[in-house]
Amino acid sequence: MTIPVESVDIGRTTGAAAAIRHHYDVGNAFYSLWLDHSLTYSCALRDGSDDTLESAQERKLRFHLDAVRADRARTALDIGCGWGTVLRRLAEEHRVQHSVGLTLSEEQASFVRSQGYPGVEVRTENWLHYEPDAAFDGIVSIGAFEHFARPTDSPTEKISLYREFFTRCHGWLNRDGVLSLQTIAYANMSRADANRFIQQEIFPDADLPTLAEITAAAEGVFEIRSVSNGRLDYAWTCEEWARRLRLRRDEAVRLVGPEVVARYERYLKLSALGFRMGKICLFRIVLHPFRSGYFDSRGVRAE
Repeated sequence: MTIPVESVDIGRTTGAAAAIRHHYDVGNAFYSLWLDHSLTYSCALRDGSDDTLESAQERKLRFHLDAVRADRARTALDIGCGWGTVLRRLAEEHRVQHSVGLTLSEEQASFVRSQGYPGVEVRTENWLHYEPDAAFDGIVSIGAFEHFARPTDSPTEKISLYREFFTRCHGWLNRDGVLSLQTIAYANMSRADANRFIQQEIFPDADLPTLAEITAAAEGVFEIRSVSNGRLDYAWTCEEWARRLRLRRDEAVRLVGPEVVARYERYLKLSALGFRMGKICLFRIVLHPFRSGYFDSRGVRAE
């Protein structure tokens, strides 16, 4: 059962939108200075000391696209689509007929629309409000889940919200569909110990999940097929972003001013440290919806 749109906490959804705009609407030009060329703003997937940021981000994208079987998908949904990297791959590489991207950032939505990817629809809309016209073959959500809950939510409220997300995704997927999820989470740290600068200046009105909260919320709705912890990948990714920002610091200052640049430099340094110390972690989770009937090892229903 899903929550009717009219009963959704308006404060939650408007607060989430404001928090996303606070962080992501700093400007596309600013982010393009230090992200890789695909504007992928999430943890890369490293596979060796000689990796570049570009190759590691490509490997991460491949992980999620393979997880949702993009090569044979006709429809796909990207919840938290960012600057449209996954949407571009779905449209241009996999020839997916119809892909939808959800974002709360107007800057990101405008950028994706300007690219003219075939079959791609971008909506500036919270997943709590979204009502698709048809089911999807795959759903990807990278770096959005950590923005769902608020610092004032109790563990019970967080699990209820996450369960609502999983329940909706379950209903949005075709019988053989797959959800590929990537999220930062608390590890050896509680919410009370979280860095106030990150909470207030970088990601206001957001609270990270724990693995226990995620699994409790998914229980009986999705089968978790795989879980991996890429916290060291994210430490390295943040360090690479910081290095690239330092190299183009003068340009960044001209674009957004010294205070914003200093804020991001501090944020990237603290984030890398948190991942290396195991205070926070990064989960990549592949989930298959529970359905009636028998499924083979690929998650395909056997008639």
